[in-house]
Amino acid sequence: MAWTWRFEKSDGAETAPAVEPEEWTTQGDAESWIGEVWKDLLEGGADQATLFEDDTKIYTMSLNAEA
Repeated sequence: MAWTWRFEKSDGAETAPAVEPEEWTTQGDAESWIGEVWKDLLEGGADQATLFEDDTKIYTMSLNAEA
């Protein structure tokens, strides 16, 4: 199983991340990583992130702390 993030603008359009992600073997590792870099991702133009387990969408979260 591979856990990955997709980065999007607020309208759902995919955008390139300011910090290059990797693939993780656990959901916890993927979530820990985004917890460390979310501010850089937001400053780089991503408004939200969607977590996937392989091809299955798990959830979408806002990177904007005010949302």
